[in-house]
Amino acid sequence: MRTPQHFLWAESDGVATLTLNRPERKNPLTFESYAEMRDTFRDLATDKSVKAVVLTGAGGNFCSGGDVFEIIEPLTKMRMPELLAFTRMTGDVVKAMRACPQPIIAAVEGVCAGSGAILAMVSDLRYASAESRTAFLFTRVGLAGCDMGACAILPRIIGQGRASELLFTGRAMSGDEGLAWGFHNALVPAGGVLSHAQGVAAKLAAGPNFAHGMTKKMLHQEWSMDIDSAIEAEAQAQAICMATQDFTRAFEAFANKRAPEFKGD
Repeated sequence: MRTPQHFLWAESDGVATLTLNRPERKNPLTFESYAEMRDTFRDLATDKSVKAVVLTGAGGNFCSGGDVFEIIEPLTKMRMPELLAFTRMTGDVVKAMRACPQPIIAAVEGVCAGSGAILAMVSDLRYASAESRTAFLFTRVGLAGCDMGACAILPRIIGQGRASELLFTGRAMSGDEGLAWGFHNALVPAGGVLSHAQGVAAKLAAGPNFAHGMTKKMLHQEWSMDIDSAIEAEAQAQAICMATQDFTRAFEAFANKRAPEFKGD
């Protein structure tokens, strides 16, 4: 795993924590941090040491989106080919996050806006404080709400009508709304979201990692399948999992009334 230059990266017992670390600006993204995140999540596809990832921001905020002066201003001076290269690159961040086999858990406090809201949306699980504010504010800067897959993914999480409102208006979704609408998995007292997310990640990291990767793959793959195709795909996926040593160990542990030890093989 390459050492990141544009965010913090720490690993402990199979859990990696990626921290956006520009707290004085509420952790905005730059061209370089986008690219590095894309490469990092691509690398995770072959990294056996990392079992789960926690995504968070420093200083009490998650991410304020693209940096106004380091991204937004330069974009206003680019021509179409350069603009398309940028939007495809940001889309590749989403593709890399969805393709990596490790569960990604977003720990959301404070501001979660623009592309920051996208990073939370694309994560597999989301925990937040009631004080958090999540806004897909692309229309506030004259852009469409269809950024980085938002029009495809957000309605599947919170429903078409609610997603339409957020994407048209750019207004902030409160932590309570996020929980009620199914965007957040749970609300945690302010200041404790990261530790809660890391605790969930640790439990996942101690579980059947090969099977977790298969679950994530099928959740993604079955979006475009009819029901019969999905049932067949899951039959094949489950048969593959049944051929793992983790499955055998789990049976033997159950038969001997002890906790299973999963190794991801």
